[in-house]
Amino acid sequence: MRELLKESSILIVLGNGGVGKTTAAAALGLAAACEGLNTALITVDPAFRLREALGLQHLSAEPARIDRRRLRSAGLDCSIRLSAMRLDVKRTWDALVGKFIKDPQLRRRIRDNAFYRSLSEQFAGAEAYAALEQIEELHNSGRFDLAVVDTPPAAHALAFFETPASLVDLLNLPAARWFARQASTSRPALSLANRAAGFVIAQLEAFTGTATFSAISDFFSAAAEAIGELGEQFRRADAMVSSRRTNFVLVTTPEESRLKDAEKLLRFADQRHLNVGGVILNRIGDQLTFDALRSPRRKRVAHLAEIASLQELLTRDGFNSTRLITYLEHYREHQIGELGRAARFVRLLPEQLQVAAIPTVEMRIPYLRSLASLADLLARSPARRILRQAEHLF
Repeated sequence: MRELLKESSILIVLGNGGVGKTTAAAALGLAAACEGLNTALITVDPAFRLREALGLQHLSAEPARIDRRRLRSAGLDCSIRLSAMRLDVKRTWDALVGKFIKDPQLRRRIRDNAFYRSLSEQFAGAEAYAALEQIEELHNSGRFDLAVVDTPPAAHALAFFETPASLVDLLNLPAARWFARQASTSRPALSLANRAAGFVIAQLEAFTGTATFSAISDFFSAAAEAIGELGEQFRRADAMVSSRRTNFVLVTTPEESRLKDAEKLLRFADQRHLNVGGVILNRIGDQLTFDALRSPRRKRVAHLAEIASLQELLTRDGFNSTRLITYLEHYREHQIGELGRAARFVRLLPEQLQVAAIPTVEMRIPYLRSLASLADLLARSPARRILRQAEHLF
């Protein structure tokens, strides 16, 4: 994964809920900071898991640098530059309005408008677009070398791919252009009885969900002067998603259903010609199994291989071992099953795609120390070799 940690680049971390995506994003950010990059770590996840992963009491809408005392207590270099922030979606959308609408009264009308609130708060891609705006702002500010973005669970993962283009489509709808023309020509207020009005309202309501006629009309009337500039802003965000400086990192676990979801996401990204730079396979065996596989000198995973001979040994000693042996055999089958599924999944990935593997680990206080161990694994673990070796062990 070290190849993805480059200056002037963006990493967007995707994955289903429950796969350890937030922890992986935090570990990637820490790995980048340890490589000497001034790194911003942004969470879009409303559950505050990034704050917990970093061991922080608070996470605000402004990037806050992890302090030297906390770094020192985790055994890390105090000079590394890692900042974290939580995305404030409403604040970001309101800032976008403030950027292009100069009249204070018009700004207030738009921010109080029911259609705007629906678009910025309930539209499925509202968080994704706000994150892209924040990324662009940080990039243009020159304050950071790298941005790592932790996204919501994969129910909205595709929003990062699709939202900017969808917003461009919104402003290009005949409905939107029609309303803007009405405002610019100062025609009388439209009536629900007007068939044309009814048609365009239906288009816009279908796009963003429920909204009243008057709210839609008022929104496009107030925003008419900035429709062109907003469209250009949405196009810039769409270009950033597919630019060479943006890489997507997919996090998954070895459960069958998770791997199938990951395959779907990878296919979609390939169809859109997006840069999926890496895959993180999380919870690949436990620490003992993983460490055994990492050692190039070991020809077998001894603790799993020995389970097969335990029943004979324990029975010979007169020990009632049925429940113990059943538990250990289930444990062995579970470990082998995870490794096998992960190995088959990786075999289907393009060779140029970076792959990292992390075992199941317990996050201990101080969390930064546990994150540092994961960061080291992400940056240096030979995942393909480990999984190829696993295929030949059993």
